[in-house]
Amino acid sequence: MRETWTLSSAELSRDFGVARWGHFGKPVLLFPTGGADYLDVERFLLVNALRPLWEAGRIKLYSVDSVCRQGWTSDIHPREKVRLQRSYAAWLESDLFPAIRKDCADTDQPFAVAGASLGAFQAWSAAARHPEQVDLCIGMSGTYNLDRRLHGYWDEDWYYQDPRQFVGNAPEGPELDAIRRTRFVLGLGEAYENQAYTEEAAGVLQRRGVPVSVLRWRAPAGHDWPTWRTMLPKVLEHFV
Repeated sequence: MRETWTLSSAELSRDFGVARWGHFGKPVLLFPTGGADYLDVERFLLVNALRPLWEAGRIKLYSVDSVCRQGWTSDIHPREKVRLQRSYAAWLESDLFPAIRKDCADTDQPFAVAGASLGAFQAWSAAARHPEQVDLCIGMSGTYNLDRRLHGYWDEDWYYQDPRQFVGNAPEGPELDAIRRTRFVLGLGEAYENQAYTEEAAGVLQRRGVPVSVLRWRAPAGHDWPTWRTMLPKVLEHFV
């Protein structure tokens, strides 16, 4: 049974929808695709595909709104896209993660995060930025390179949102060691995919000694919900 609530962000001047399915298990946080809201994972039957796991108490499933529709898929100035992403990332840390932990009886166990398309970017950025919170990241058909949406714009805020940059250039030390304790699983189908995005993201992680697996789903799999409904349950069954 689904439960929903909202969490506010004063910086972004908006409420974010949050949904939960299940009552026990490892917290798994889903990020929506670029144009979607937090309930699209239910409308397109991904929640139903995960039902055996959350009904069995192996996972406690959460889904949350993002800023992709307002930012990455819109025509606003690139600086505003970066500002939205930075503010959203700060809200995840200050509001959403603590709310999920409270809902899980103040558990200290790490989360899993997952998403498809632009949701995969949100998942891998959150995992790389917060390895103390996340020990498993599952990206599906991910859009990990957002350069074309920035039209050449760059600033320091963007550097610290983009794992290609801050993980790729991280010095040896405790922060990089912490990221190395997170498992990344990046999957893609064969049809209508930009495979270079996944290969580039995996390459960055591999070069820094971060555990990463690339899963290639064979035809007729592609950049669509049938692929993700098959992929995500199988990965979670293996790791949780």
